[in-house]
Amino acid sequence: MSETYKKILEYAQKFPGTVAWRKKAHSKVIDKHLNPGEEVTYAFCCQKGFNSFDIFNTYAVALTNKRIMVAQKRLLFGYLFISITPDLFNDLSIKTGIIWGKACIDTAKEVVVLSNLSKASVDEIETRITEFMMEEKKKLIRVGKGAL
Repeated sequence: MSETYKKILEYAQKFPGTVAWRKKAHSKVIDKHLNPGEEVTYAFCCQKGFNSFDIFNTYAVALTNKRIMVAQKRLLFGYLFISITPDLFNDLSIKTGIIWGKACIDTAKEVVVLSNLSKASVDEIETRITEFMMEEKKKLIRVGKGAL
């Protein structure tokens, strides 16, 4: 069992209200794209998209020591993979409704909406992503100032 899949199962057990299917297949896509020296520090499952009633677009999301990875193994063939590096990360917003919550990751190129998250989980997800990105942005600023 991969480390990514273990972390997704931990999340799913801790927050059972999250709607997600095919967690193992999605986590394999993340494992395939891990670079040497890259480790998954946090992982969770969710739906991707604005519509809370579209429950067929399950994704696995992994926070590594270098980036955020979003992956979906398609049902018949192929997969979708998104990599969000700290230099492209702009902002994170959290929205909650009656049943579920959403995390919207604003990047330089697009807004990635992670939906149908358990309402109880959005605080943890926000904290993990924000703390990681703030630390990585500090490193980028230091490197940038040293290069000038």
